[in-house]
Amino acid sequence: MKTEELFEDIDTSEDITQRYFGLSIEKFLVFFIIILIIGVYIGILLYGTNSLEVLLELQDYEYYLQSDVSRLKSENAALQKEYFELKSVNEFPDNIESLKNE
Repeated sequence: MKTEELFEDIDTSEDITQRYFGLSIEKFLVFFIIILIIGVYIGILLYGTNSLEVLLELQDYEYYLQSDVSRLKSENAALQKEYFELKSVNEFPDNIESLKNE
């Protein structure tokens, strides 16, 4: 008789979610779906095509391109200087010959 009394004291009217989380099954499912949607949204923000990871990669690529542009500008300036020096050296003998002819 004591075992029957023990089983009578157990409340079987509560759902598992109500027993462990204090929520009805409907509220638990709504809460779970909201958490799932938020998790998917954060995952898309971090790893999607318009994500933080892509933004950081593009910023690194922009820095690389800017440094490459400045390197190429300085290289271009040095080559132009060399070109104009060579051009002036090649024009100089022509000027001497034209002066001799006068």
